[in-house]
Amino acid sequence: MKADYTGDNWAIYNADCIEALAGMPEGSIDLSIFSPPFSDLFVYSDSERDMGNCSSHDEFMEHYKFFSQNLYRAMKPGRIICVHCTDLPARKGKDGFIGLHDFSGDLIKAHTETGFVYHARCTIWKDPVIEMQRTKALGLLYKQLKKDSAMSRVGMPDYMLFFRKDEPNPDPVTHTPEDLPVDQWQELASPVWWNVNQTRVLNGRQAKGEKDEKHICPLQLDVIDRCLTLYSNPGDVVLDPFNGIGSTGHEAIRMDRKYIGFELKPEYAKQAAKFLTQSEAEKASLFDGVA
Repeated sequence: MKADYTGDNWAIYNADCIEALAGMPEGSIDLSIFSPPFSDLFVYSDSERDMGNCSSHDEFMEHYKFFSQNLYRAMKPGRIICVHCTDLPARKGKDGFIGLHDFSGDLIKAHTETGFVYHARCTIWKDPVIEMQRTKALGLLYKQLKKDSAMSRVGMPDYMLFFRKDEPNPDPVTHTPEDLPVDQWQELASPVWWNVNQTRVLNGRQAKGEKDEKHICPLQLDVIDRCLTLYSNPGDVVLDPFNGIGSTGHEAIRMDRKYIGFELKPEYAKQAAKFLTQSEAEKASLFDGVA
């Protein structure tokens, strides 16, 4: 399969990630970082191939299993996948109750059933005030305390779930005190990443499709950087099967990794190519004039 956009160290395919993964050589990916569609919560495109275009959460998870199976085959032995997610709100009109779906638990089940080992989980702190302003969630409204505080709840964090292809690893990730000082390691080893800059993201407003719901939720670059630091070496091949506007690729190139991205939506793939071209140019400019 030919890439639609390429650079010196990256390639983006405007393709269905399940089909694209099925065509990849076995054991060819060093690290995968991605934020999958959040079940049927958002509609990213009008394509029937979009996992988010499903009639139910169960249908989404059925499709997701095929994805996980193909991802497992493509990963190198002993290496890690990093899955960004949050738990999902249950809606009165669709679910019959107001509460939460254990989406993180469903993803753990899907990946372990296809062979991955559940390796770790990190909680990413998020401001409940910002969540309330964005979602107007009943449980976060201050006035709900006076009406019935039993319906009040705490804010919803994000999670980064880590899974390992648990086979003998011929190509380990290694660190020295120079590239990963002990104080930085202690910060990364915390079970709660409380100081992630929520606003440090790529701006994807340029990637809106004409017929699609205008929703983009780029992953914070701080989170991507931490995963790249922990679980990859310079020169490793990093995959984001839900490429979006290219946040993972942007940081992978900046940190001297190689990158492959799969993206179903043409507008997103085109915008991602611009961001990766920019990242590669900025990287090259650092060495201008250096003998």
